[in-house]
Amino acid sequence: MGDLKHLITAQDRLRDQVAHALRAALVAGELRPGTIYSAPVLAADFGISATPVREAMLDLAREGLVEPVRNKGFRITEVSERDLDQYTELRAMIEIPTVGKVTQIATPERLEELRPIAEEIVTSARNHDLIGYLDADRRFHLTLLGLAGNDRLVETVGDLRKRSRLYGLTGLDERGLLVSSAEEHHELLDLMTAGDEVGAEACMARHLGHVRSLWAQARDEPVEPRPKRRLGGI
Repeated sequence: MGDLKHLITAQDRLRDQVAHALRAALVAGELRPGTIYSAPVLAADFGISATPVREAMLDLAREGLVEPVRNKGFRITEVSERDLDQYTELRAMIEIPTVGKVTQIATPERLEELRPIAEEIVTSARNHDLIGYLDADRRFHLTLLGLAGNDRLVETVGDLRKRSRLYGLTGLDERGLLVSSAEEHHELLDLMTAGDEVGAEACMARHLGHVRSLWAQARDEPVEPRPKRRLGGI
């Protein structure tokens, strides 16, 4: 049983590695929205068997990044401009007033606990770590909203974020456009810790508008051919 447990753990680690590499390929624009990819073809690119790739794609399907296509593989989720506008509108309806509420009820000390995550967002943007940028940004926003005490609200915003995940950020990153968006998290915390409810809501509204403009620019970015991605150490 000890050997079996070791094999399962190793398989899980490989699955996680593949999922991370696929997310990176999505963000970089190497996997295109609307395109169907089969597990065996991707596995050949990675130089591994199809099983961990298929399992990783199922993980991404649960995140809303891909959708299974029977007997073909997985289609990268395609989001229309209308979808993005509607997601942004819903997020604004939820997050702007919630930020105002949290400004009223949260202590400055509790808000300052989010400062390291805000700095992590900025550092990731400056270091061109797109996966780290998106992960830290998600943790910041969902943790901040969680201070309002409504778990269902956090789940709803989390789902909206998954459905409107940024694709093709490489060009934006190379032009330095992510750093200014990242720095807005510090500005938001400054306003909230000062008790400026109106200013915090305005900052949140501006930030969401900025994110929406990044979506639009990311979709317009040309994608250069890239070498096939392989997993390190495999």
